[in-house]
Amino acid sequence: MAAYSNCSILFAIIALLFLSSITTSHGARSLLQLPNLPTIPSLPKPTLPQLPNIPNFPAALPPLPTLPTATPLPSLPTLPSVPKMTLPPMPSLPNMPAIPTLSPPPSN
Repeated sequence: MAAYSNCSILFAIIALLFLSSITTSHGARSLLQLPNLPTIPSLPKPTLPQLPNIPNFPAALPPLPTLPTATPLPSLPTLPSVPKMTLPPMPSLPNMPAIPTLSPPPSN
């Protein structure tokens, strides 16, 4: 039953492709066999109105105004020095007993 369903779907796809190629080729053939169509007359080009004249600017620009010179800023006051922090010495650690390590297993 499943084989019949797969076969019918495949047949339907092939039939659709066949019919679509027939209509495409028929349409292309009919376009090629059309008589010469009349040419479209060219339209007159629109004319733009005359643009206003741009006023002439002077060739050299006037000099820019000079800015007053800034007075030098006063120097910042010196900050008092901060005393350095010192830490008391670390107490000495008592001797720790050695940790026994496991030896690797003997190789055969």
